[in-house]
Amino acid sequence: MATSAAAAAAALAGCSSEATPARRRTAPGSVSAETALRRRSTAVSAALLLRYDAVLKAHPELAPRLAPLRAVVARHVEALAPVAAPGATSPKASEPPSPGASATNAASEPHAPADADADADADADAAAAAAAAAVRGLAAAERSTADAHTAALVGAPPEYARLLASVAAAGAVHAYLLTKGARS
Repeated sequence: MATSAAAAAAALAGCSSEATPARRRTAPGSVSAETALRRRSTAVSAALLLRYDAVLKAHPELAPRLAPLRAVVARHVEALAPVAAPGATSPKASEPPSPGASATNAASEPHAPADADADADADADAAAAAAAAAVRGLAAAERSTADAHTAALVGAPPEYARLLASVAAAGAVHAYLLTKGARS
């Protein structure tokens, strides 16, 4: 009986010592799974970045309010990207479009002198409404992006999960700042 107990103990010890290194090794598919997750997460944030660029291009007057949030999203795109091989350079998020690059000035169109004030007021109201709608759209995109990053936490390795959680939290704060935070 002592012999069988010793044999069982040796077998268990052998299993545990062999199993521990195997757990530490990365499974062949997990590296590519993490890379795929990083690519998806980067694409989600990159789409948000493009949305910021489009709003800033259409409404350059929003630059003081949106540029800091856009800069954070650009850093998120870089942080979420798959890890580059040694010596490779990672793509940088594009610079924001210059505020006046393609902005059209509707007020510069000629008007009859009697209608100038009414047209200017109508143009200003329409522009303000369009800008407000664009900001609401950005807030919705921030919430959607934060939700996508939160959903991705399930399959993420611990270190990347912490990054995704931080980026999702930042997105939630951005959505707040674009909506309720603007009213304060």
